[in-house]
Amino acid sequence: MITRRRFLQTATYAAAGLAAPRAFAIGNPSYPSRSVKWVVPYAPGGATDVLSRLICQRLSDRLGQTFIVENKPGAGSNIGTQAVISSAPDGYTLLLTSTANAINASFDPALPYDFAKGIAPVAGVARIPLLLVVNNDLPVKDVADFIAYAKANPGKMSIASSGIGTSLHLSGELFKSMAGVQFTHVPYRGSAPALTDVMSGQIQGMFDNVTSSFELVRAGKLRALGVSTRERSDVLPDVPPIADTLPFYETSSFYGVGAPYDTPREIVDLLNREIDTALSDAEIKARIAELGAIPLHGNAGEFGGMLAAETERWRKVVELSGIRKE
Repeated sequence: MITRRRFLQTATYAAAGLAAPRAFAIGNPSYPSRSVKWVVPYAPGGATDVLSRLICQRLSDRLGQTFIVENKPGAGSNIGTQAVISSAPDGYTLLLTSTANAINASFDPALPYDFAKGIAPVAGVARIPLLLVVNNDLPVKDVADFIAYAKANPGKMSIASSGIGTSLHLSGELFKSMAGVQFTHVPYRGSAPALTDVMSGQIQGMFDNVTSSFELVRAGKLRALGVSTRERSDVLPDVPPIADTLPFYETSSFYGVGAPYDTPREIVDLLNREIDTALSDAEIKARIAELGAIPLHGNAGEFGGMLAAETERWRKVVELSGIRKE
C-alpha cells in the first residue's frame, strides 16, 4: 500500500512534469557512505566553479563525506551532462545543471540524450542576470539610444557572445527581434576574449553575465546600458532593466543541481534540503551576492517546474532566431 506521504511526494513530481525517482530499497546503507562526485560541465574557473565549491564544501561539512568538484567540459556542456545521465542513479554523481541544458533541448537536434527524462531535478542554486554592455566610445547612453543608433546604422554594429547557441548569443537574438534592429553576431570561445574586444572597440557590445562584467563596468572600462531581468541587479543598482525600454524583454542564466533519473527520492530530498540550507548561510549568501547572482530556493519539484519553464522559454527564442546547431 502506498502511504499518503509517498502519494503526495509522487504527485509533486507529476505536477512538475517529472517522473518521481524510485524509493530506497529496504536495507540500503545511509547516504552518503562515500565521496560524491559533483560534475561541472565547464572548464575550471568562473562562477560555475565558485558556486560549486561553495556548496560542495558545505555539503562535505554537514554530511560527513567529501563532495568532489570534477570539471568535464566540452560540446556546450553535453559531455558532462551525458556522463552524469549515464551514471548509476545512486546519488554519488551529481550535475551542475544550467541554462545550456534548457537551450540545448531545442537548439541541438542531434542531442544524444533527453535531458528531461535523463536527469532528476534536485535543487536550484542561483540565477544570474545579463548585462547589455558597450564600448565606451559608442555614442549611446542607454537602451533607447542603442536601439536608435542600431536603426540608424543597420548591419554596421557587431555584438559578441561566448559562442553560438549560448544564453548570451540568444539574448542578443531576442533583443534584435523585439527591437527591430540588425547587428552582426561575432561568436568567441568564451566571455573573456569577447569582453576584451568590446573594451578595445573591435566589437561594439555584447550581452554578458553580470558575474563576469560588472567589475569592468564599475572600473569604467565598459558602459552598461541595461540589465536583462525585470529587477535591477544589486551590484549595479543604477542600471535599469532593458524591459523599461523594451517591454517584456527578459532573459537570465541559471544554475542548479541534477542527478541521474531514478535516483532514490530520499537522496533527492536530502540533497535538496542541504543545498537549500547552504544557500541560506550568511557566508554563502554574501559570496553569491558578490558575484551578482541571486539564490534559487525551493524544493525539488519547484526546481523541476523552473527547468521545464526555462526549457520552453528558450525553445521559443531558438525558434524565433531560426538558429540550430549544425
